[in-house]
Amino acid sequence: MKLLRHGPAGSEKPGALDVAGDIRDLSSIIVDIDAAAISPDGLARLREVDLSALPRVERGVRLGVPVRGVGNIVCIGLNYSDHADESNAPIPKEPIIFTKHTGALCGADDDVILPPGSKKLDWEVELALVIGQPCWHVAEEDALSHVAGYTILNDISEREYQMEREGQWSKGKSYPTFAPCGPWLVTADEVGDPQALDLWLDLNTSRAQTGTTSRMIFGCAHLVSYASRFMALQPGDIITTGTPPGVGLGRRPPEYLKAGDEMRLGITGLGEQRQTVRMRAG
Repeated sequence: MKLLRHGPAGSEKPGALDVAGDIRDLSSIIVDIDAAAISPDGLARLREVDLSALPRVERGVRLGVPVRGVGNIVCIGLNYSDHADESNAPIPKEPIIFTKHTGALCGADDDVILPPGSKKLDWEVELALVIGQPCWHVAEEDALSHVAGYTILNDISEREYQMEREGQWSKGKSYPTFAPCGPWLVTADEVGDPQALDLWLDLNTSRAQTGTTSRMIFGCAHLVSYASRFMALQPGDIITTGTPPGVGLGRRPPEYLKAGDEMRLGITGLGEQRQTVRMRAG
């Protein structure tokens, strides 16, 4: 299933994508795409729904963050060997964990805001997984059974804030609109092997990033299990799993986003995102 939330920001309604690629409104079935909806029981009930009998939503509607009530965004740094190489960083011995403030979340095609005075705004296409049931001290072999599904997250990063402001990664990752998410949540059964997906990002029509999740240093199952040793993951939590090479920081000389730039990005089977960078109004 491809689950989504459609409508104006703050007033999204639950929906699903049917086999023809049309959005069907789920408002008569569930309140929202939330922790209850993405639980094993909730997903089982949704699989029984005849989408063709539900109202069709007009094409072009805005899509919001595909899950309501995200409690935590847990991020993994330097998790692709080729990205570590371009960053001149050693291969981590254990996953590097940091967090993004949930206030950074926005819809897949919403504008990205350039913070006042920002000079080093960067892009990062990433595979993100969404936890579907409580996950605490979970063995690696059982870890993916706790994943409801997968989506795309653009881990927008202000590198000056991240690397030159006393080493606080979260400062460079958490500004509003720094986590475009979606367009939809694809359930784990439909995705199959999360280590066999291609990722890409275009900047102003030129290919900037190309990668494959097979190049992850630590795979999705390991990341879920590892993170669950340090925190009790809850339904709706997002783990975003690192980015392949091709970010602006890794270019020689580095290249960063400016107002008017456009990003288009996607992952195999998970859809596409498109954002325009704009100055903060006012």
